[in-house]
Amino acid sequence: MKLKYSLCAIACISSFTMASDVIEVDKLSVTATKIERATKDVSQSIAVIDEKEVDDKNITLMSESINTIPGVIAESSSNSSSPRLVIRGAGLKARYGVREIMIVKDGVPMTDPDSFTRFDFIDMQDVKAVEVQKGPGSIYAANATGGVIQLLTKSVFSEPENRIKFGFGTNSSYQTNIKYGTKLSDEDFISATFSTTGNKNSWRDNNEIDSKQLSVKYGHIFKDDSTIEGEIAYTESNMQLPATMTTEEEFQAFKSSGKQNNTSSPWQHSARDSKILFLNSKFEKEFGNLTFKPRIYFNTWEHFHPVTSMINDSDNNNVFGTDLEANYNHKLFSEEAVLVFGVTAKQDRTRDAKKYTYADYTGTGSITKTLSDRKGDLANTEDSTATLYGAYIQESFKPTPKTLVDLSLRVDKVSFDVDGNEILEYNWSGFGANAYKTGDGVYSIDESYTLVSPKAGFSYSLSDTLSLYSSVASANQAPTDNELKTNRVENKGSLEKTKSVNYEVGLKARTTAYSYDVALYQNDVTDEITATKSGFTTYYQNAGKTQKRGLEISGSYNLTKEVSLGAAYAYSHYKFKEFMEEGTNDRANNFLPFIPKHKYSLFATLNLQNGFKSRIETRSSGSYYMDNANTEKYSGYDFVTDLMIGYSKKQHTVQLNVKNLFDKHYAMQAEKDIDGDKSYKAAAPRTAMITYTYKF
Repeated sequence: MKLKYSLCAIACISSFTMASDVIEVDKLSVTATKIERATKDVSQSIAVIDEKEVDDKNITLMSESINTIPGVIAESSSNSSSPRLVIRGAGLKARYGVREIMIVKDGVPMTDPDSFTRFDFIDMQDVKAVEVQKGPGSIYAANATGGVIQLLTKSVFSEPENRIKFGFGTNSSYQTNIKYGTKLSDEDFISATFSTTGNKNSWRDNNEIDSKQLSVKYGHIFKDDSTIEGEIAYTESNMQLPATMTTEEEFQAFKSSGKQNNTSSPWQHSARDSKILFLNSKFEKEFGNLTFKPRIYFNTWEHFHPVTSMINDSDNNNVFGTDLEANYNHKLFSEEAVLVFGVTAKQDRTRDAKKYTYADYTGTGSITKTLSDRKGDLANTEDSTATLYGAYIQESFKPTPKTLVDLSLRVDKVSFDVDGNEILEYNWSGFGANAYKTGDGVYSIDESYTLVSPKAGFSYSLSDTLSLYSSVASANQAPTDNELKTNRVENKGSLEKTKSVNYEVGLKARTTAYSYDVALYQNDVTDEITATKSGFTTYYQNAGKTQKRGLEISGSYNLTKEVSLGAAYAYSHYKFKEFMEEGTNDRANNFLPFIPKHKYSLFATLNLQNGFKSRIETRSSGSYYMDNANTEKYSGYDFVTDLMIGYSKKQHTVQLNVKNLFDKHYAMQAEKDIDGDKSYKAAAPRTAMITYTYKF
């Protein structure tokens, strides 16, 4: 959509809203600029899920907090903490986990240097708010073209909100959460959170999950009002990953029954069992107009991770990182201005990671189905180091009293150093297919990429309640070490870094009666890294050019003091402009797979003074193509509805949450590979949980 038509549309909308002169207290964001700012004044699209919505939805999975935000696709194929997450098409290439999107908790990056994020060590029961910044441009975003998701927990310095919470639900699901904080003295503060979750997911095979998480925070205020905060957190997570449905008949059987049993996939025992220790500390001190905010963090983790064809067993993984930030308050154009600058460094070291064959399976020589996740012969050993370091700077100033300008630049260097020995590999095709064979032996990967991310944005206050914004931002995305290794094994050649340029214009309104956001954008991508799937193998290519155009609208209206209504809609028109898949198949002008052209959601809330509350929310997704060739569409889903009913009296709250109220049976992901074979990952049928919370 051309910019002049975008501006006309925004002008038409604004003509209906200029008369309002009552201002609502806007939600605040720190994600886009590292400076606390009302979302109305942020010069790009950003959404904030506040503490009330987090509690009302009884969120235990990150995907549940953001799955109604326009431009965001977030669902878990295993009904666990491992989501499929896509923001405006970024993250689409990921086979598992999350790529191309930066995840931050309380200002501390959770994302590895290669852009991979594990969610199994993030305790969503400790999260009070979630911020989603869409597209490139945040100075938080190192090696992430899709945007930033920040999870905000309660500061140890805040007034304690102590609670005991427990719940039980369908499929033998359960959750517990204990939060306790106290002021040890005028200078010292401490808080702790302990959570457990579990779910047998008995509606399908091999999908039992459970986790235990403990976090302790300490804070100290010095005599000069500088502060230091520290956190130590430990997680044990056990997560069975269910098999994919590999035939149309299996998917139709699930749609009829809501059960997924005895699928034909050979890989029946995938899982990820993890133990993670995470530490971070941040200091804040003012030197006149300069505020210094250094952070350091470390995590060490191990996992047992049976996947397609191999069993990963890695127990020596360490991540080290620091972010040295400073804010300088000054005057520019006779108005207040803020300069944010800093340097960052992070390294992910893995030593002696091993892969094993499956020991137990049916078939003579070839594997037709696994019988357990018991380790067989040693197949691979590997040492790897991924390093990222960089610097960022941002100037925010007001050239006029109604205009706010953000100019920023971030530059990072990411490098991969991998040394391994492939003793055995799995033969997918040809002579001796579906069996293990002698591997390629010793290998090494030594690649580095320079990533540049500039942004220019402005926000203009049309009135006290209405603002217009525009931005141009760019970022690079490096391939991951896994993608580099996969292409080496498949002899598919090297991969170039991606360049993403985003143009956006929008409108934001905030009043006591209503609020809304409108965004129009065009994202031009060069050398986008795309995934090509053949059977159970996925390899990667650079698509020459991709163009992503979209419209996003979200809003809410307070019908009365007790009743609120809301809606969100996303229109996505994403096409390959230049793409030769496998070098011979021209996909130019084809639509990107998995991205529906239309996606929308509706909600209504009721909050009575007597303590009764309710929320109903429904979401629908249009059809999308299942492959890069655009040979077939999946129909999507309609009106998947979640319901909450709760009652609070003094310190007590009882709440019922029903997800997928009408028991819709649909695929959260439907794919068709380059050979024409289809596969489906089921979304969870109806589930329910009742919780009791006591606050003290």
